[in-house]
Amino acid sequence: MTDDWTVRDWDDEAATFDEEPDHGLRDAVVREAWAARLKDWLPREPSDVLDLGCGTGSLSLLAVEQGHRVTGVDSAPAMAAQARAKLAGTEAEVLVGDAGRPPVAGRRFDVVLVRHVLWQLPDPEATLRHWATLLRPGGRLVLVEGVWGTVSPVGIPAARLTGALGRLADRVHSERLSGDARLWGREVEDERYAVVATLARKRRHAEVVDVHLFVRRGDEVLLARRANTGYADGLLHAPSGHLEDGEDVREAMIREAYEEIGLRLAPDDLRVALVMQHRSPSGGSRIGWFFEAAYGVGGEPTNAEPDKCSELTWHPLDALPDDLVAYCRAVRPAPARGG
Repeated sequence: MTDDWTVRDWDDEAATFDEEPDHGLRDAVVREAWAARLKDWLPREPSDVLDLGCGTGSLSLLAVEQGHRVTGVDSAPAMAAQARAKLAGTEAEVLVGDAGRPPVAGRRFDVVLVRHVLWQLPDPEATLRHWATLLRPGGRLVLVEGVWGTVSPVGIPAARLTGALGRLADRVHSERLSGDARLWGREVEDERYAVVATLARKRRHAEVVDVHLFVRRGDEVLLARRANTGYADGLLHAPSGHLEDGEDVREAMIREAYEEIGLRLAPDDLRVALVMQHRSPSGGSRIGWFFEAAYGVGGEPTNAEPDKCSELTWHPLDALPDDLVAYCRAVRPAPARGG
């Protein structure tokens, strides 16, 4: 079976990749090669490292020897027992649990270290998102993966993994490992690689941007009654919507005005009434751009989305109805001035 992410078909040839739980680190040359790589991938300063799918604890021990505080997790109690024995006399902790959802009870780490585990999990992309939540700001994912075998390969291609991590991390560095025979104790021809993905030290603030239109007819304003949308159904609100990818706010307002009430507006037909930061009922932060347009510009308003709007009605600005969406009432336009 092959999904969008991983190559999972299996045969005897594919099964010859390095499955040995000690990762071959009993060999002094192999051990030295992995220690050198870890020194490059892990922070210089002592850090909290979460080693997922730690096996018998060989990589955990290398990290401990480099001064890091290590928590290992493995789903096999026998493996975890061997890891505890190998790490005896250190401050490392070894837990039994699922690498995809490790039992770390809300703790945060500087590094999540994983070797040859992600490809075996049922939803790698969801797993990556969860692992990212285990990291402190500025933390890093260190992932060793590959594609093994030629007839029926197994694994995750590097391009797919780096692409997914690019949506989660500030910086993603990939390096090929296949060409370094010291890491494997022999020459290998299949795809083996490491990816180091570093999260931002400060999370970028992101908000949904929505646009709202007050069509003015003297001292009246046009309102639409929402229906079948899943939000504020039955209440009145100005015609509105959200920015789509690549739009600016005026383009979005022009598009929404046509889709909802059939008006063909131009940028100069819109006047910005207010820009407001507000929160949705679920607590999410949003930026709302509220525009005004004069009645008669762009055509006669009609209900262009009867499946989402049960009626269009005009209301005096100084006597708006009670059944308004709350933030629409808060930003209602001022009555026109005489003179």
